[in-house]
Amino acid sequence: MMPNKEVTYTISELADEFDITPRTLRHYEELGLLTPKRKGNSRIYSHKDRIRLTLTLRGKRLGFSLAEMRELFELYDAEHSTRPQLHSMVAMIAEKRIVLQQQQDDIEKVLAELDAADIKAKEALEKMKHH
Repeated sequence: MMPNKEVTYTISELADEFDITPRTLRHYEELGLLTPKRKGNSRIYSHKDRIRLTLTLRGKRLGFSLAEMRELFELYDAEHSTRPQLHSMVAMIAEKRIVLQQQQDDIEKVLAELDAADIKAKEALEKMKHH
């Protein structure tokens, strides 16, 4: 039977895969978002670190601050989360959901305005062809 060897990643592998700099990965580590093991001077990232990196980058795109991401990870990791912690997590998620819903509504409105402007511009071009 083969030993169960966990898949690991180097800093450059993750930096390349996610198109970010090694400095960004070190910064995320300083903030407690990633917890690579050390082997000499090298950082060894686990599958959990890779998932957290994916979630961190997605969270950033969706408007979560790095501090909010860390708080969510801490709450998620807490083996015995307290009721106030869980209420805090639920409240943070609800608040972010409202913000994202508003952004989605705004995007849909802007897209509709762009569609209308596109139609007008194309109609104007058609009229110019016939004159």
